[in-house]
Amino acid sequence: MSRSVRTRPEGSGQALSEAYDTALLDLDGVVYAGGEAIGHAVPSLAAARDGGMRLAYVTNNALRTPDAVAAHLTELGIPAEAGDVITSAQAVARLIADQVPQGSRVLVVGGEGLRVALRERGLVPVESAEDDPAAVVQGYGGPELAWGRFAEACYAVARGVPWFASNTDLTIPSGRGIAPGNGAAVEVVRIATGAEPQVAGKPLPPMHRETILRTGAERPLVVGDRLDTDIEGAFNGGVDSLLVLTGVTDGAQLLAAPPHHRPTYVDADLRGLLTGQPEVVEEGGGFRCGGWTAAAGAGRLELDGEGAPLDGLRALCAAAWTAAGEEACGLDAGKALARLGL
Repeated sequence: MSRSVRTRPEGSGQALSEAYDTALLDLDGVVYAGGEAIGHAVPSLAAARDGGMRLAYVTNNALRTPDAVAAHLTELGIPAEAGDVITSAQAVARLIADQVPQGSRVLVVGGEGLRVALRERGLVPVESAEDDPAAVVQGYGGPELAWGRFAEACYAVARGVPWFASNTDLTIPSGRGIAPGNGAAVEVVRIATGAEPQVAGKPLPPMHRETILRTGAERPLVVGDRLDTDIEGAFNGGVDSLLVLTGVTDGAQLLAAPPHHRPTYVDADLRGLLTGQPEVVEEGGGFRCGGWTAAAGAGRLELDGEGAPLDGLRALCAAAWTAAGEEACGLDAGKALARLGL
């Protein structure tokens, strides 16, 4: 698929909740962190839903079942049902079911979310490499996942059993900071066996396919906090995206983003669903958004003006992405971001 290179965030004269029919929302770092709702998430999602936007919660975390995720969201004040939740466990279960006969045994290294998703596809979860599995699947199993589970996966994979992973996120946010994610666990098996898994989760196409199949979205907007999963997944799916700055991505990473990591829109948090987006205008050799003007100088990004910090960040994105073209921007942005407090 041929795509033009994005050189600036887009503007929108409509609230995003009106311009798109479905929000495909990441959870960790967007809706909640460490199990607690992120600021402004609950009222913003309620307003978007009341305005007619469908809300779907799309997560690479394969540990919990859709029922458990929906119950958690409801407890936070965000009414949800299991059908509103799409997980990488569901995506990888479909990927496996497309390649092995119905009723096949699958060795599971992960949590209950994987087991439920496999059963939904007519597959049988097993625990040992000696159970004659037709496939091995790894998903996030939480901090209590026993080391012996990795050994079982290695035994089976070394015998040539096909290996699948729900996702390869190296980290996962927690209430205490950044913790190892499923990608770190996948690396254990990769190093021990030299094999490569088939991966289903964001940013890869199986997850996007699962999401569209389950939601029926016609004008979806991906909403996420990670450039390498949420935004890249939207890019791979050919759909628009909103990056919110409530999770792992900071201003410097956003400015340095290569084309497949550049979001359509940028906002502070989920309140961005309820508003239009300001336009970034090319002007006098630079880029203006609100009261700020940004330009690429000699080895660095320059910023002049005053106003809302997010407008300054959007202007800097335009300057950085235009200067970088199809590459990642290497210009020094430290002084410009310091002016914005970012």
